[in-house]
Amino acid sequence: MRWVVVVVLVVHGLLHLMGVAKAFGLAELRQLTLPISRPMGLLWLGAAVLVLASAVALALDARWFWVVGVCAIVASQAVILSAWSDARFGTLANLVALLAVVSGFASRGPFSLRSEYGQAVRVGLASSPRAAAVTEADLERLPAPVQRYVRLSGAVGQPQVTDFRATWNGRIRGGVSEPWMVFRAEQYNFFAAPPARLFFMDATMKGLPVDIFHRFIDDSATFRVRLLSAFTMVDAKGPEMNRSETVTLFNDLAILAPGRLIDPSIHWDPIDARRARARYSRGSETISAELVFNDEGELVDFVTDDRLAASKDGKSFTLQRWTTPVRNYRSFGPRRVGTFGEARWEPPSGAFTYIELELVNIEYNVAGRAATYPPPSFGPSPS
Repeated sequence: MRWVVVVVLVVHGLLHLMGVAKAFGLAELRQLTLPISRPMGLLWLGAAVLVLASAVALALDARWFWVVGVCAIVASQAVILSAWSDARFGTLANLVALLAVVSGFASRGPFSLRSEYGQAVRVGLASSPRAAAVTEADLERLPAPVQRYVRLSGAVGQPQVTDFRATWNGRIRGGVSEPWMVFRAEQYNFFAAPPARLFFMDATMKGLPVDIFHRFIDDSATFRVRLLSAFTMVDAKGPEMNRSETVTLFNDLAILAPGRLIDPSIHWDPIDARRARARYSRGSETISAELVFNDEGELVDFVTDDRLAASKDGKSFTLQRWTTPVRNYRSFGPRRVGTFGEARWEPPSGAFTYIELELVNIEYNVAGRAATYPPPSFGPSPS
C-alpha cells in the first residue's frame, strides 16, 4: 500500500509541472484553459517540489514524512483552487496523501508509541554507566553449568554489559488458533539500577500495521498494542504486568547478556550438571526460573512458573508455565549468544508457541557511543 501511495504522489507531483509549463510558455497545454501568471507558475513549481519530496520521504519511510506531506498538501491544494475548473481532480490525489499523512502522524508523530519509545531510549543512553570487566573470580559463586555457559559466551575478560541494542525478525500470534503476525523489532535493555527494558515491535496483521511496545522503567511495566498506530487494542499494566516483565527482563539477561548472571541480585541453587535454579530480584519483585543447558554448555531452555499470560485486552492475567527454548548460537564480536528463540505458554489445554524470534544483530554498551549513535528507527514491516 505504501508504494501505491508513492506512485500516486510522484504522478501528482509531475502533473503540477503542467502549471509551470503553462505559465512560462514551455508547452501548449489545451487541458489548462485558464491563464496562469508567471508568479503563479512559481507556486505550481513549489507545490510540485513539495509533493515529489513527500513521495521520496514516504519511499524512504522517513520519520518526518508527515511534516513534508502536510506542507505538500497545503501547497498543492492552494494552486488547484486557483485553477479549479482545470485541476479539481487533483484534490483526489491530495485526499490519498492526507490519509498517508494521518497514518504517518499516528505512527511517527509526537504522541505515537514509536516516539515514546525513542524518548525513553535517549534517556537510557544518557544515563547508562560504564563497568569493569568480568573476571574468573566473579564466577566462583555460580553453579558449574552456569560458570561454563558464561565462559562460553565470551563474557570473561570483556567489560560487563551495561546496556545493549538488539534487532529482531519474527512472528507472533495471540493464541493457538489465531493467525501469525510477522514483525521487525528493536530492543534496548539498560542494567543500571533499576534495570529497564524497552521493546518496540513493528508488526503486520492482515495487511494492516500494528505497533507493539513493551516498556519497563522504574517500578512500572506496560504492554500496549495499537492498530494503524492509532487504535488501542491492548493496554496492559499493573502488578501482574510488573511481575511478568521482571521475568522477561531476567530472560533477556540470561540469553543476551550472560555475563550479568554474576549479579548479586541473582541467588543460585544448583540442580545437576545441566540445570540450575535462579531467584532474581528487581525492586519489590522476586521471581524464579530454571535454566537448562546442553552438553556443549549452551543455554537451551528457560522455564518459569512466575509469568502471567495477559488476556486479549490486557485487563486480566492468568499464571501459566512459560518456557523459551533457544538455539543457533553465533558470535557478535567477542560475545556468543543464541540467535533463534521461541516463547511458549503451557495452559491446561496444551502448550503452544506464541512468538518466534530471530536475532538480526546485537550491540553492547552502546551508551558510550551515544554522541554518534543514530536515533531509533525502523524500516517498513515485512509483508
